[in-house]
Amino acid sequence: MAKGETIIELKDVTIRFNKNNLKVDNLKEYFIRLVTKQLMFQEFIALKDINLDIKKGEAWGFLGTNGAGKSTLLKVVSRILKPASGTVKVSGTVAALIELGAGIDPQLTARENIFLNGTLLGYSKAFIESKFDDIVEFSELQDFLDSPVKNFSSGMKTRLAFSIATAVEPDILIADEILAVGDMRFKKKCAAKMTAMLEDGTTLLYVSHNIAAVKKQCNKAMWLDHGNVVMVGDADTVCDAFKAEMDAPAPAKTQSKDKK
Repeated sequence: MAKGETIIELKDVTIRFNKNNLKVDNLKEYFIRLVTKQLMFQEFIALKDINLDIKKGEAWGFLGTNGAGKSTLLKVVSRILKPASGTVKVSGTVAALIELGAGIDPQLTARENIFLNGTLLGYSKAFIESKFDDIVEFSELQDFLDSPVKNFSSGMKTRLAFSIATAVEPDILIADEILAVGDMRFKKKCAAKMTAMLEDGTTLLYVSHNIAAVKKQCNKAMWLDHGNVVMVGDADTVCDAFKAEMDAPAPAKTQSKDKK
């Protein structure tokens, strides 16, 4: 696929979840209420009529407060979630860094997880072996290759996951707050790696609460609020509008006076 061609296309995508309205203290009570039809569910719309056209080589940042629908949107593109309505077309290979530790087995060593994660991404053992040294070198985990990942810090898990995902050279890289943990030096290293991948034609979908990072890393952006699109456009414009909204003082609460 040539740079500039559509690689991700979403048309009228809606995601719905069922939210339990009753507090349930344990799993046993949940199943009892479920069987006896005592559970009450309320439909929750996580994304509503989302339209998106992403070209190969573009870098998209997704902004919004917690619960806006950013991670849900990335899970749709990653094929983790299927929309209730609408269509999703994704071309090429996808490496998704959506949740810290996803695709990583804590009981296995770092060495074993490199092969496991690579397999989950759809690559052969021979291909992973050809990338093994690059993964280890970038992660800087040479001294911990045969240690169980359950003993790793959050930062070490991030190093491992990011190194695997970027070494396999995906067509689309999805990063959702994956760099929120870890030391600043490695974060800069990751940012430089993503920039190099973009120059080589990789498409980036990036979620971060760091607006400056989104402006630096992305050329396009979408602002979401409660599953709805607020603004789409170039990253600088959308980021500035979002920041202005976040910096605006909250409206003062009006107190009603008792009538005499």
